[in-house]
Amino acid sequence: MGKAIGIDLGTTYSVAAIVENNRVRIIQNAEGDRLTPSVYAESADGRIMVGAIAKNQASANPDRTVSSVKRLMGSDARIQMNGRGLSPQEISAHILRKIKADVKRQLGEDVTRAVITVPAYFSDAQRRVTQEAGNMAGFEIMRIISEPTAAALAYGMNRSDIQHILVWDLGGGTFDVSILEVGDGLFHVRAVNGDTRLGGDDWDARLVSHLKQQVLQIHDLDIESDACTFQQVKEACERTKRELSVQNESRIFLPLASGPHHDAIEIEMTISRRVFEELTQDLLNMLILPTRQALEDVSLTPADMDRVILVGGATRMPAVRQLVETLFQQPPDTHLNPDEVVAMGAAIQAGVLNGSVQDVILIDVTPLSLGIETQGGLFTRLIPRNTTIPVTAERIFTNAQDNQTVMDFNVLQGEREMAGDNITLGSFQLTDIPELPRGKGHVEVMFEIDANGILQVSAQELHTGESAGIKIDAAHLLSGDQIDRAVAEAAGHAETDIQRRREIEASIQTNHLIQAAEALLFGTDRRLSKASRREIHTAVSAAKTALAGGQFEAMTEATRALKSVLNKL
Repeated sequence: MGKAIGIDLGTTYSVAAIVENNRVRIIQNAEGDRLTPSVYAESADGRIMVGAIAKNQASANPDRTVSSVKRLMGSDARIQMNGRGLSPQEISAHILRKIKADVKRQLGEDVTRAVITVPAYFSDAQRRVTQEAGNMAGFEIMRIISEPTAAALAYGMNRSDIQHILVWDLGGGTFDVSILEVGDGLFHVRAVNGDTRLGGDDWDARLVSHLKQQVLQIHDLDIESDACTFQQVKEACERTKRELSVQNESRIFLPLASGPHHDAIEIEMTISRRVFEELTQDLLNMLILPTRQALEDVSLTPADMDRVILVGGATRMPAVRQLVETLFQQPPDTHLNPDEVVAMGAAIQAGVLNGSVQDVILIDVTPLSLGIETQGGLFTRLIPRNTTIPVTAERIFTNAQDNQTVMDFNVLQGEREMAGDNITLGSFQLTDIPELPRGKGHVEVMFEIDANGILQVSAQELHTGESAGIKIDAAHLLSGDQIDRAVAEAAGHAETDIQRRREIEASIQTNHLIQAAEALLFGTDRRLSKASRREIHTAVSAAKTALAGGQFEAMTEATRALKSVLNKL
């Protein structure tokens, strides 16, 4: 059987890994990094950029750069790009295509089989579109598994004793908490909870809002009035958040082209960790309720947890780690890289399915209850939340009216008692029901969830044998023809990549130099004068503009100019 990889398709960064000789290996990308920014961009002439190259040209090309698209997965959002609308799964497919190409470059062969991770609290629709994105990128998706479950696989692969493990996964865009029972090769997910709209991006946004108020007060400038300026501020705030995880204060320095009166201005500010934590205290508190709910669901207490595992780059924030110690009276287990541990677990699961990893059994659960709308607009559960999957559930329903010949089924996911308060996954209709008095008809409804957490629903009238199945009518799901067309398009791009080698190599070189310059510009070295910082910033901005334009000659010239500035220093 061919090789298979694990992919953590993250909000902020994505990671790929593989099991080789019973060891997990993180696969480096073309830029030589272990993390690939989950960023997609296009130049004005339609040239596609993915990863670090897309991220580093964002401030010069904000209107055609997309990040954090994972937060839109499962929605009907369309991202406008050069006059056309792209779905979130199409953007995600571009990120996965880059990962696929990087894996081929590293391993020397094409790998088409993969396990992809998703937040534990992802709905059926979100899991479906993630699988679609993988298929569009040319992958055969072996399994969709939850991110905290993958992390537990990475941490507990070789443990023989039975332990209760709680996983806190705070990534760029989502928060998950999972409770697992681990030992003797068994990984049993007992409960999941979380918030798919809470992540490190929200901590960044608080810094941006704080900086916006300060700049408006001091310079009478609205930083949101100019897209390029606003993007620079967002990037600076993300850097500040990372710096405050390892030091007590961070300095922001941003020379801007002009202020409200066309005069040159500079944003210069120092943010302390204390101020940052005060600005984000309510976000930190939002981690507590899902944690308590997960514990209550399985009748456990914080004292019952043998280990608490932190996953996701946002868990590096000291306040998050302090909250863990306060809630559980123990320090978190962080001996594996929180940015890589999910991909490592996904690779282990890929190895299990591939036969290269033995004696590991993963038992996952469905994160939300599943059922149908019944008379009076009620939500009737067929599969309660935290049910082990795969699972099948059946129930007999009857006709609500005399001589009813048609039954409509509204399939729902959620925890509210009224159907209208839950998520509609799809609907279908069963026809040709025999005319019978109310309560005399018998229709069997069957729910089936596969190992990926993906749902199929069917209904059969027991007198006649007439049956029907769910028809997903959500606008965000792509048709088979669209997926096939996207796969064919990917194959076409692969051929043209050879002809564009010189342009890609130039982009990578420019990107590396931008990173080196920004490391110097935003580093802790105080010896650089303001004039030197301004000169570097100007050259970096020109390089980013060239990178966004995608023209070989412009990138070469901008790279040469930036090199000259750095060499002088």
